[in-house]
Amino acid sequence: MAAGSTTQNAQPQLLFVDGTFPELAGEMADYLHIADEVKPLLEDESKRDEALAKLVRSSSALTSVPEKEFTAASNLMIHLVMQSNEPKKHLPALCQAFSKPIATSPINGVGLSLNALTTVFNLIDPKNPIRFNVFSAILKFLKAHGMFDTIEPYLKHIPTWFDDWNTGEEYQRNMYVDISEVAAEAGQDEQSYEYLLKALRTFDADDKEELASEEAQELSLRAVKEALLSPTHLLFTDVRSIPSVQNLSETHPVWSQLLDIFAEQDLEDYNDFNDEHEGFVEKEELDGDRLLRKMRLLTFASLAAQTTSRRIEYASIAKALQVPSEDVELWAIDIIRAGLVEGRLSQQEKVFLVHKVTYRVFGTRQWQELATRLDSWRNTLTGLNKVLRKEEANAKAQKEREVQELERKLQGAGLEGGSAGGAGGRQRGGNQGRRDNREREPREPKEPREPKLRTDDDD
Repeated sequence: MAAGSTTQNAQPQLLFVDGTFPELAGEMADYLHIADEVKPLLEDESKRDEALAKLVRSSSALTSVPEKEFTAASNLMIHLVMQSNEPKKHLPALCQAFSKPIATSPINGVGLSLNALTTVFNLIDPKNPIRFNVFSAILKFLKAHGMFDTIEPYLKHIPTWFDDWNTGEEYQRNMYVDISEVAAEAGQDEQSYEYLLKALRTFDADDKEELASEEAQELSLRAVKEALLSPTHLLFTDVRSIPSVQNLSETHPVWSQLLDIFAEQDLEDYNDFNDEHEGFVEKEELDGDRLLRKMRLLTFASLAAQTTSRRIEYASIAKALQVPSEDVELWAIDIIRAGLVEGRLSQQEKVFLVHKVTYRVFGTRQWQELATRLDSWRNTLTGLNKVLRKEEANAKAQKEREVQELERKLQGAGLEGGSAGGAGGRQRGGNQGRRDNREREPREPKEPREPKLRTDDDD
């Protein structure tokens, strides 16, 4: 199957068939053993469409031809239809014929039929709305044979195809429902649920009559039931945000109440619901054990979210989940595996330490819990800030005392050195004074000496 480009102006010729329409139609009539009915019509050009209609009605006989001949015969039939003036008129019957099992090929028959259907799809212009009908036929064929994996890679193109085909909301909804059912048949519960929600979103949120329609309520109840029973679907914001599901509070209040309990309440509320609506779970064919297990996990998550200290005693968990104390550790492991809570067990202290928790819903109650937690953090930080400021002031005062002590020591050392130096200076000054007070007598000038000759005797 080809996704189809939105910028493509014309489809390529994927079938190479040589011959005029009357010649090829005559060959097909011979092959299907209806030549006597068809060939006279081919002689009159105005009746060629009638001849083609007879060929298409007899095309179901192709499922009984030998396996090696099916592809060539089906391609010829497709070519004849696509060359007609109104392919749209003949394609539904042709697709229905190709959707039947090939009796002569029990092993490869499904693949051959699917190839014929996808050939029809690929030969149609990408923006031609008739593609929608062919794709619907392919979906039904895949559902019958449990082949969701074949169509899954092409699902991402669905929104683009809807735009190209200018598909209305009702037709979109029908196709999404078909995809959901094909996925469910293949055991792909998450994919099935996803496309069921897509189908529900096609209802007009402003049309109260449409939201209360039988189809809307049926699909809404199906979505709620799948969400409740899914072992992996633990948050319900997605389904509760859909207008048709919200409208269940008026048309199916008990279902709406049960959904609200799983969305944001706990085990005690669920038990009260069962007491109030005794037998409802069994009547609606809901798995009571599965619901109880999920409710305990959700209660554990709420308990973790409400605990500001991030420490939950085993006894508190056992009480909230209504289980024996010796089972608490098993439930803690389950809640971690479910991805609702991250934390670790302290077996010595008998507490569960919460590291991270996923809120089931974030409304007024959760904002209040967050405000309480923020106040607690603020008080803790305020106390810590006071301690830090006090220690900072103490450290600053201690430093100032040390500086002052050092200055005193330095000043003391300076005074002692100054006294000793002053005494020595006075003593030197006094001696100098005495020298300065004595008047010295002028000396007589000495006569110059005669130079004395050096002799050997001097040695």
